[in-house]
Amino acid sequence: MNYYTLLSLVLTLVQIWPCAPSMQKQSTKNTDQFFTTVRRVKRGWMWEPLFATEEQTPTPRLYVGQLKSDLDKQDGNLQYVLTGEGAGSIFTIDEYDGKIYVIQKLDREKKPFYTLRAQAINRNTHLPVEPESEFIIKVRDVNDHEPQFLDGPYVATIPEMSPEGTSVTQVTATDGDDPSYGNSARLLYSLIQGQPYFSVEPKTGVIRMSSQMDRETKEQYLVIIQAKDMVGQAGAFSATATVTINLSDINDNAPKFQQRLYYMSVSEEAPVGTTIGKVMAEDSDIGENAAMNYFIEGDSADVFDIITNNETQEGIVLLKKRVDYESKRRYSVRAKVVNRYIDERFLEDGPFEDTTIVKINVEDADEPPVFTSENYVMEIAEGAVSGSLVGVVTARDPDNDDSPVRYSIVRGTYLKRLFSINEHNGTITTTKPLDREIAAWHNITVTATETRNPEKISEANVYIQVLNVNDHAPEFPKYYETFVCENTFSGQLIQNISAVDQDDSIEGHHFSFSLAQEATNNSHFTVKDNQDNTAGIFTAKNGFSRQEQLSFYLPILILDNGTPPLTSTNTLTITVCDCDIQVNIFFCRYGAFMYSMGLSTEALVAVLACVLILLVCRSLARPESLRQAAYSLGLKNEHSIFM
Repeated sequence: MNYYTLLSLVLTLVQIWPCAPSMQKQSTKNTDQFFTTVRRVKRGWMWEPLFATEEQTPTPRLYVGQLKSDLDKQDGNLQYVLTGEGAGSIFTIDEYDGKIYVIQKLDREKKPFYTLRAQAINRNTHLPVEPESEFIIKVRDVNDHEPQFLDGPYVATIPEMSPEGTSVTQVTATDGDDPSYGNSARLLYSLIQGQPYFSVEPKTGVIRMSSQMDRETKEQYLVIIQAKDMVGQAGAFSATATVTINLSDINDNAPKFQQRLYYMSVSEEAPVGTTIGKVMAEDSDIGENAAMNYFIEGDSADVFDIITNNETQEGIVLLKKRVDYESKRRYSVRAKVVNRYIDERFLEDGPFEDTTIVKINVEDADEPPVFTSENYVMEIAEGAVSGSLVGVVTARDPDNDDSPVRYSIVRGTYLKRLFSINEHNGTITTTKPLDREIAAWHNITVTATETRNPEKISEANVYIQVLNVNDHAPEFPKYYETFVCENTFSGQLIQNISAVDQDDSIEGHHFSFSLAQEATNNSHFTVKDNQDNTAGIFTAKNGFSRQEQLSFYLPILILDNGTPPLTSTNTLTITVCDCDIQVNIFFCRYGAFMYSMGLSTEALVAVLACVLILLVCRSLARPESLRQAAYSLGLKNEHSIFM
């Protein structure tokens, strides 16, 4: 007995069994166990891959495929059942032969496949003859979507004169169709507008340069790219994108002057820095590539300058040095313009510069007189008589008519009382003798005025140096208070002296000291010249007596080294003091005073003693005051008071 016969027998027995429900349940359970035990190890469904084409309209249904169990004897005993996604609503199955149909239009882009389950049931036993099986119905794509440029419109920039083949940009289109099935989503790119300057790679959408282009000719291009699906076959869809391509500037053009010759003029009165005129060069480039600098070439660069107006790119011609109509009336200036930033790639085409000529005429103006010098230095000896010549100033009218000039000294200064000027010839003379010791220099201002146009006035400074004349004899610089002790000995230095001279000496002063002629036989004192502009006074005997002579008057002759040399006699007063050898200025000064009043030595001592007592009493409370009092009396310390 084979398996098919046994299985049919069991199913028949189950269907005709007239027993209670409990027994039927038990029988069904046993039957399922039996089916599980006796089913074949390897059975299965038989079908081909199932596909349903999208966008097809079922009228009323479209065949998809057929499911078939290998147990199906095509005798109508098996019933096919379909469950899962879209079962009954989108897909149906013929329960007798297992054919599947689609009853609704499908859209692959919304749902690309459906997962369903199939089951084969014995119509008599209502039992499955196959395990439930899962299968997939794929929705087959059709070309129902147009390509789209999602990133458009496109804008790209590329430098002008870029070489052929340079990549500009890339455009990309998308297609909603299935890229893995057929050619619906396979795109090809083509150029609709933009030849012959650009090209596009068919498969990648990369736009490239097809030729070199000059921005100065045209700086913007509108390129239209088409994307077509189905690899361009019949029934294909297409879309276009617009690409705006701008050419950026490079410095490939040299500046050019608008004119080959410019004419300008400037007044000879114009101050330095005056704007004379403007020149203009044009550059087809833009931005910093059009920036330029202007220069003046040749000798004229000392007289004129040119600067760049960075906003207008004009060259502004300026006066660098004052011009003179009478000296030079016309200038031919060579101006040059050069690009500020130069692209070395284009230097082979020639220098990025240009030149032009600027003709500048100097306009005549009524100018004030011009002195032969801005500053005059003159000399005159001091003491020269009134009317002595100091010097001459000269000025002339620089204009062609050469107007006469009138001279004068600026008023409002005391110097006008010392000097006068001839208004016709500019001769300066003194009005009184000058003293160098009062003022060694005099500064005056002289004006020159055109007689035909008094408004044209010029000034010059005159510095007058008063030259020294040895007109002052040397003398003592101060009064010397000289004392000699009664008990002194011969050869003792009692005084150092020096001299001064109001005159100015180029080589420096040098004084000589000696006794005057009338004192050459003096046996009391001698003079020793130290050869350093000082001298020493020495005693020439031992001891002096106040009773015999209180004071001596010693005439000293001082000689300078001027031309001619001058001498003076200066008297040195020497007072005899009641002392041994060391001179005490205080005692000597007051002693001489008292002695001259006729007081004796005893009286002088008594007076001094009273003074000292008063000082001591006053200073007991303040020792510092005592010390100061002692010093004021010429004592070494306060203890000397009682010695």
